[in-house]
Amino acid sequence: MLLDTASLYYRAYFGVPDSVKAPDGTPVNAVRGLLDFIARLVQDHRPDDLVACWDADWRPHWRVELIPSYKAHRVAEEVEQGPDAEETPDTLSPQVPIIEDVLDALGIARVGAASYEADDVIGSYAARATGPVDIVTGDRDLYQLVDDERGIRVLYPLKGVGSLQLTDENWLREKYGVDGGGYVDLALLRGDPSDGLPGVPGIGEKTAAKLLDAYGNLAGIMAAVDDPKSKLTPSQRKRLDESRPYVAVAPTVVRVADDVPLPDIDLALPSEPRDPAALDELATRWGLGGALQRLLSTLQD
Repeated sequence: MLLDTASLYYRAYFGVPDSVKAPDGTPVNAVRGLLDFIARLVQDHRPDDLVACWDADWRPHWRVELIPSYKAHRVAEEVEQGPDAEETPDTLSPQVPIIEDVLDALGIARVGAASYEADDVIGSYAARATGPVDIVTGDRDLYQLVDDERGIRVLYPLKGVGSLQLTDENWLREKYGVDGGGYVDLALLRGDPSDGLPGVPGIGEKTAAKLLDAYGNLAGIMAAVDDPKSKLTPSQRKRLDESRPYVAVAPTVVRVADDVPLPDIDLALPSEPRDPAALDELATRWGLGGALQRLLSTLQD
């Protein structure tokens, strides 16, 4: 089981009231919410291995070089050496180091990679997996990894993590008319304002799906632009032709990397905390109470 950790702690932050606080008054709603999420996921799905995948760089320079608007609207501060600072709610930022400390004390594998997003870590673990993989994320970009033959599916939270949409190839075909591999082409044609991806003007999700159905993939669509006999409308042909510079680089930006260097660490779900003393100290300092106890009980079952 691969967790898109930031996606889940953001959901926890907005789903649990900020009146949930540590003894010193620091909000810990994201921390406690995430612990409850993990407890529920472990209880319901019983994974052998669990990795909390991390954004070591939420806006990698190599993606920005290709499409400068990539996540640009979420930059709080540009940093010359290292990742830009992301715009984050004031009371969430201080909780992220607490989440790191708690996961480390529990012994839950937490993995990020310099110059890569959590999506890329997830893609690389999925590529190397020899058995079924469940990816837990609220980010539809990861639908591109769905692969029935290899048993890779996305568990998309609808409400908390008690209600999950099990995304397989059949679901993707019914919803979007593509399989996992085709989702990259659909996403880049459609664009995604939340990621600063412009897409091809005038081509929304339905039109993109129809074009992919007619011409197979992005290469087939662009070949149709050059074929005067193809059935593209004049408007589609013009817009696709004008979007060639974007179409040339977008696949590299949208496609999740599958070759990220990964550490050689134990990914097994722990049954006991790695550092009980540190965990006790964190539990007391941050008032983690019932949420931490529920997770510990679930791990021990």
